[in-house]
Amino acid sequence: MKRLLLLFLSILLLGCSAVSVRSHHAINYSYVNYSYLNKGIIEKADEVIVTDDFGFKVIVKKYPHRIVSLAPSNTEILFALGLGNRVVGVTDYCDYPPKAVKLKEEGKIKSIGGFSTVNVEKVVALKPDLVVAAYGNGLGNIEAIKRFGIPVICFNPKSLRDVMRDIWILGVVTGTERNATKLIRFMEEKIKRVEEIVSHAKTRPRVVHILWNDPIWVSGRGTFVDELIRLAGGENAVKKKGWIVISKEELLRLNPDVIIVNSGNGMSPKGKNVLYDWLMHDKILSRLKAVRNGRVYVIDADIVSRPSYRLVYALEEFAKFIHPELFGGNTSAVDLSSAHACNITSTGLGSDTAKVCG
Repeated sequence: MKRLLLLFLSILLLGCSAVSVRSHHAINYSYVNYSYLNKGIIEKADEVIVTDDFGFKVIVKKYPHRIVSLAPSNTEILFALGLGNRVVGVTDYCDYPPKAVKLKEEGKIKSIGGFSTVNVEKVVALKPDLVVAAYGNGLGNIEAIKRFGIPVICFNPKSLRDVMRDIWILGVVTGTERNATKLIRFMEEKIKRVEEIVSHAKTRPRVVHILWNDPIWVSGRGTFVDELIRLAGGENAVKKKGWIVISKEELLRLNPDVIIVNSGNGMSPKGKNVLYDWLMHDKILSRLKAVRNGRVYVIDADIVSRPSYRLVYALEEFAKFIHPELFGGNTSAVDLSSAHACNITSTGLGSDTAKVCG
């Protein structure tokens, strides 16, 4: 489990002819706009040229029918776009949505290894016409796949806006712009609703998000978790940038009003809530304001650790934790996300699309 956590923490123009403009798919909400989403995308008659999060220019033939995902977040997005029937390979850790798990169990989707331990031979054997990678896969694995002439789009989102752009890229490349538009609008509406609620808050509590305790990993400034804290009406007590290690003494100095910890063993929602138990039973950390005031909360590790559309569910949970007074004041000290009971109709996506819920 520690190894998996560290893997997560490590994540951290050709021709211009026949460019297609799809103004009818324009998205211009307060958080993201069409020009940002479409930046670096050139659509031609038979191919799409994309500048991905790594700055690579990738040419993808219209439209890929055999897709391999190298990260759980990518798998979640692909299925939400209704592309589950085109996915032929995923990692060992791709366990959402349930349909993806079922297809793996039935042998219709193959496992290509771990997150940073991608089995390149297995990927190539699946004969994909698109591979969707992530930062934690490692540049060596990505380059090895590319040498076989397989187009690889690499994602490394650092904000909710970046996640939306990645969704849009996949929508354009796969011809599912309509579902991508609806999924982005769904995220926008969630963000807008939270912002409206927390705008009535009278304070901005200081918050620390803990991913692991041995050593103590926390989410610093410039991370998507930092953005969740801000949008939820809080202030990140950690001033340093990125996901960093701090000592018990430093955590005591920060002395946050609210502490949010990942569920399970730090990266998995299953099993005991190790981080919560550690905080509540550590004699030194019992002096923390958040511990003394019962302001330690548990969040589903998957929805807060994976940069997919499900981050908006984490945002809702953060808002409830940070400002329980705005949500009836009945938020439990141990409160796992309730995002597992939503309905596809809440997003307006078509019946061919996987359930967009947590």
